[in-house]
Amino acid sequence: MNETLDVVIIGAGSAGLSALRAVRKHTQRFVIINDGPWGTVCARVGCMPSKTLIEAANAFHRRNTFAEFGIQGADFLTCDIPAVLQRVRRLRDDFVASTVKTTQDLGERAISGRARLLAPGRLEVNGQELRAHNIIIATGSSPVVFKPWRSLGKRLLTTDTLFEQETLPSRMAILGMGPIGIEMAQALSRLGIEVVGFGSRPTIAGLTDPQVNAVAIELLGREFSLHLGDKAELAAAGEGLKVRTGAAEIVVDGVLAALGRHPNISDLGLETLGIPLDQHGIPQVNPNTMQVADLRVFMAGDANDQAAILHEAADEGHIAGFNAMRPIPVCFKRRTPLAIVFSNPGIAVVGSRYQSLDHTKTLVGEVRFERQGRARTGQRNKGILHIYAEMESGRLLGAEMCAPAGEHMAHLLALAIDRSLTVQELLRIPFYHPVLEEGLRTALRTLAAQLPAGNESDLSTCGEFNMEALD
Repeated sequence: MNETLDVVIIGAGSAGLSALRAVRKHTQRFVIINDGPWGTVCARVGCMPSKTLIEAANAFHRRNTFAEFGIQGADFLTCDIPAVLQRVRRLRDDFVASTVKTTQDLGERAISGRARLLAPGRLEVNGQELRAHNIIIATGSSPVVFKPWRSLGKRLLTTDTLFEQETLPSRMAILGMGPIGIEMAQALSRLGIEVVGFGSRPTIAGLTDPQVNAVAIELLGREFSLHLGDKAELAAAGEGLKVRTGAAEIVVDGVLAALGRHPNISDLGLETLGIPLDQHGIPQVNPNTMQVADLRVFMAGDANDQAAILHEAADEGHIAGFNAMRPIPVCFKRRTPLAIVFSNPGIAVVGSRYQSLDHTKTLVGEVRFERQGRARTGQRNKGILHIYAEMESGRLLGAEMCAPAGEHMAHLLALAIDRSLTVQELLRIPFYHPVLEEGLRTALRTLAAQLPAGNESDLSTCGEFNMEALD
C-alpha cells in the first residue's frame, strides 16, 4: 500500500475489535493487523472456555448437596472429563466464530502478520512498510511462563493450552492464586482432579480486605489444598513434576501456570517512538484518552498493562478508535472499577479496594451468610460481604466480597457507586423477600447504624425483624 492510511490497528482482540468498530464509523482508510489466530483471547482461551468448564464443574459438584435435599443416588454419578473438554471446545469454537465474523469482510484491510513499529506513523508487516496518521496498539497479552519452565513440555499447561487437552492428569498443581488460578483450581477440583494450589502472596483472587480474604481462603481450602506466601519452585520428577515451596513439596502429574499475563510487546519496536519506556518496556499511556505521550499513537487493552478485564479492554479500544479520528483527543470518564472471580462463593471487588481507603474516614458494613434465609434454603449459606462508605456523608465507596450471588450484588453496588449514592439512598430501593440480596441490605443496615439517624418518615430507616426467616 502506497497510500498513507488514516489508522492502523495492531491486534484483533477485544480492544482491537472495539477500536475497529469506532474507526469504521468515520473512514475506510484503515487496516487491522493480527499476529496468530484471529478471534479474541476471551473467546479462544479466556473468559468463555473457562466459564464453560466452571459450569460443568459446578453442575457435577452439586451432587454433594442432593442428599440434604432428599435426592438419592448421587454416589452413582461420574464425570467424563474428555466429554467435558469436548463441550468446552465446541462452544469455544462457536464463540470464536462469532468474533471472527467481524473481520471476515475486510479483505486486504485485514492482514495476518507480525507488525513492528519503525517510527511514529510508520510500521512494517510481512516485509511491507505501511504509513498511517494514527496507530492503535492493541496486541493483547500472553500467559507468564518462567523461562526455565519452558523445557518441561506438555506437563506444564497454561490457559492457552488447557482447553486443548483431550483429558487431564489426575493430580495437578496450580501455580498462582490470582483470579484465573482460583477459578481453575476450584473447577478442576470439582471435576474430581486432586488439586493443590500455590500462591506467592498471602492474599488470593485480588482481595485486599483481610477478613474477606481469610474467609475466602478458609472456604476454598475445604475443596483443595492451599499453600500461600511462598514462591514455588518447579522441576521434573520422572514422569511427573515436583513443586516445592518453603513449607511443602509434592509430586504431581501436571501443572497449570496461572501467574498472570504479560503484554505482547516483544519486538514491537516501541523504542522507535522516541519516548521513555518503563522497566517493562511500556510507554506511559493516558488512561482517559489512551494516547501515548503526545504522539498519534494509542495503546489499548492488555497491551498497556493497566486493567486486563474484557469490558475495560473494550472501553479502551473504543476510546482509542474514537480519538484516532479526532485532531484533539477527548478525555473519557472511566467506569467504576469492577472485578469478578467466578468461584463459588463468588469473589468480587467493586469501586475502591480496602487497601486504597483512608480507614480513619471510612465505615465498614458487614454481612455473613451462614444464617441468611435464602442462602440456607439453597445450601449456599457461606461467605462474607464488606461494604465501605464515607464516614462523613455515608456515600458508598466500594466493596469486597466472597459471597453467594456475588457477581450480581457487585453489579448493583457498581451502579450505586457510579451514581454516588449514599447508604440511605441504596436502602430506599426495594429488596424482595426472599432473595440473596437481603444479605446486601443487612450490610447496608450495619453501615446505617454507624451514621447519623435519618428522617423517621424515610423508608430507608425501616429496620430488621431480627428473625432469620424474614431478614
